[in-house]
Amino acid sequence: MLLLSKMDCSLNSLSCLSLGHCKFGQCPMDATTSGATPSIPFHTIVDQPLSLVSPLQQTFHRLQRHCFGDSTPGEFPLAANPSIVLHVLTACDLDPQDLANLEATCTFFRKPANFAPDFELSISELAALDMCEKRAIFKHMTMEEKEYLKELCGGSWKLVLRYLLAGEACCRREKSQAIAGPGHSIAVTSSGAVYSFGSNSSGQLGHGTLEEEWRPRLIRSLQGIRIIQAAAGAGRTMLISDAGQVYAFGKDSFGEAEYGVQGSKVVTTPQMVESLKGIYVVQAAIGNFFTAVLSREGRVYTFSWGNETKLGHQTEPNDREPHLLLGPLENIPVVQIAAGYCYLLALACQPSGMSVYTVGCGLGGKLGHGTRTDERYPRLIEQFRTLNLQPVVVAAGAWHAAVVGRDGRVCTWGWGRYGCLGHGNEECESVPKVVEALSNVKAVHVATGDYTTFVVADTGDVYSFGCGESSSLGHSTGVDGQANRHINVLSPELVTSLKKINERVVQISLTNSIYWNAHTFALTDSGKLYAFGAADKGQLGIELVGQENERGTPEHVDIDLS
Repeated sequence: MLLLSKMDCSLNSLSCLSLGHCKFGQCPMDATTSGATPSIPFHTIVDQPLSLVSPLQQTFHRLQRHCFGDSTPGEFPLAANPSIVLHVLTACDLDPQDLANLEATCTFFRKPANFAPDFELSISELAALDMCEKRAIFKHMTMEEKEYLKELCGGSWKLVLRYLLAGEACCRREKSQAIAGPGHSIAVTSSGAVYSFGSNSSGQLGHGTLEEEWRPRLIRSLQGIRIIQAAAGAGRTMLISDAGQVYAFGKDSFGEAEYGVQGSKVVTTPQMVESLKGIYVVQAAIGNFFTAVLSREGRVYTFSWGNETKLGHQTEPNDREPHLLLGPLENIPVVQIAAGYCYLLALACQPSGMSVYTVGCGLGGKLGHGTRTDERYPRLIEQFRTLNLQPVVVAAGAWHAAVVGRDGRVCTWGWGRYGCLGHGNEECESVPKVVEALSNVKAVHVATGDYTTFVVADTGDVYSFGCGESSSLGHSTGVDGQANRHINVLSPELVTSLKKINERVVQISLTNSIYWNAHTFALTDSGKLYAFGAADKGQLGIELVGQENERGTPEHVDIDLS
């Protein structure tokens, strides 16, 4: 079929279908079949004159073929087998923008497809719904819950798909991942198995003991449970299953994050968090003095650190009950949360685009509002509109924050000590500022720690800047790989030690704590894991020699996450 031969998984325009009913142009993301208003603007382009149309397209015009065909034998009616078209659209895993462009290209993709479950939905809307159904967090929903999410996202399955894809891209949900926690580490395979290693003074490794482990060890008590996301804090670990259940172990308090402070008891094996049973959770973020979780509907709940209404509600520091984050985000779906030292970032997904809200302590300007005052309720960062930047990934360091835009630009703000903002100095920035030194780099991922920042480019190259303590930046040089390993870096520098592994890096994770020396993980697209930085508790997952307590160059961790 002509359609199949042209379907190359981009499909931004189907010029081969520019027949009687097809338009060369773009229009707003069409959600008219579900009653939604347009959400993503396109430029309208009028029909091309015949002189600008290719000979092949002129032939189609002369034959007067069109997308719906007619009774004349030998015509090319797409509608003859719409189920095949639907299968192709779904199998190609097109993104919402592609589906919107298809609707703009041809009326065939806009008209009701007459398929279950909703006979009024268009082919592109059905394709979006089918791709949503592939997601673990979506398939467990009732039809009423799905319809509610659809309206919350803007009234279109394409917008629901955009919401789900954005969440997966931000925190590798349902994909392999590695988490460099304070003194201990968590690794999740693509199939949902979990390995842990490093410090275990509070049982945070989940193996039923308090013994340290330098070798990655499978948490066997989770057998039969697929984990899709993990979070690590000081002495505490939280895991999210594909059924939306939260398992926690280590310190039993959600609010005590300081080094050396214990809760009333320790939990050495994963235990389901009873207070969250009624909430389908897709992500957890552990900050200092509080913990936050994100529901599949995009609602944010917090534990602890709510005294004096610091997070919009009045609770005790050791409160174990989740509280909905009040304010502007109550009816705006959030796709990612990131927790730092006494503050929280939320990446929100609206029909008009993506935006970032912050709440909590404003010390150092880390909330991004141009001041250093605290915010009791989530507040929109206005600067991204000024910069014309659509945020797609957020990261919260202890004292600074970072964002990657859809166009690949990187913004940082907050306390600039040791050069962690990448602007060539140690000045504070109270509003997001573009890292100009990365102007020739298209970023896709960013990670932040205690005065440290890593950026991953679409090429797989990695750049780092900030505090060089414990060799966590990966900039070791010299014949023995020792020189400059502790040097602070004020502007982004290519991590050449990672480039030498000849693997494309897709995720960086580094310790985000003011109480622990940092270590760093680099995960490649083939599922290989590399580690460097502090290793005094076995948190790198590699065997040390003699009196070693850190590694300056990336070392392969003997674990397959693919």
